[in-house]
Amino acid sequence: MARRSKRQQPVNTHLESAHRALRVLEVIHRHPEGVSRTQIARETGLPQLYLAHAIEHLVRTQLATPIAPRVYAAGTSLKLAENGRSGGALLRETLAFLRDAVGAAVYVASYTDGEVSITQYADSPTAPAVHEWVDFREAAHASAVGKALLAQLHPDERREHLDRHHMEAFTPHTITNPQILFTELDTRPPGEPLLDLQEYALGTVCAAVPIPTGTEPECVALSLPTPDPHKLQQAARVLRNEAIAVLLALLVGGTTPTPPRETTAPHAVIHR
Repeated sequence: MARRSKRQQPVNTHLESAHRALRVLEVIHRHPEGVSRTQIARETGLPQLYLAHAIEHLVRTQLATPIAPRVYAAGTSLKLAENGRSGGALLRETLAFLRDAVGAAVYVASYTDGEVSITQYADSPTAPAVHEWVDFREAAHASAVGKALLAQLHPDERREHLDRHHMEAFTPHTITNPQILFTELDTRPPGEPLLDLQEYALGTVCAAVPIPTGTEPECVALSLPTPDPHKLQQAARVLRNEAIAVLLALLVGGTTPTPPRETTAPHAVIHR
């Protein structure tokens, strides 16, 4: 098991956005007959730009719904969650939405007890999941999922992981030098996806976005059965922009603790 030393703390705009959306959702929940945007702003203290983004995310994920001009009530997803539906069902619906939005199989993964674990995924005949020819637990260095999780670990934890799972070359593109891998992880601009450019399997490319919730490292990822760099770039951009939907599903669904309220406004192979 990896030692629980202090984790990396990258800027996480997705988590900040999710915090704000949850604050808005609390207000909507307190007003079952509907609440105006003006009242939401009054009760949350959020600036208009942040408020607009939060409401947009909530409406798109069906956690809130407009019932009149600038008036909002609980959406379908929130009502179902309130009626006892499991958080897993909400997450599955969100992943299906994201799969269709990016046009690729999508995954949620976590780093649990020192291992990479795919916890949920959504695929389809036109968006097939990756064929797991090597256990993902052995391939963190070569997969976008693994990189996104390792990026959230302290360097000592990363080294310990690689001591247990050696950096084997699965393809001619696999990174096998720890320093090169760590440089890739640490020089990535905040919010930018981590990529697997045929490093795990020839002909397959992947992208993953870290979505740490404050408990264990987590990420959302996609895989494409084609090495087309333009298609990967487009899909990765959508994944980055929609990662908050997955984070909200995790938080609202109760699979992770609800984060504390802010006091001020802030400046991919699956076995079946």
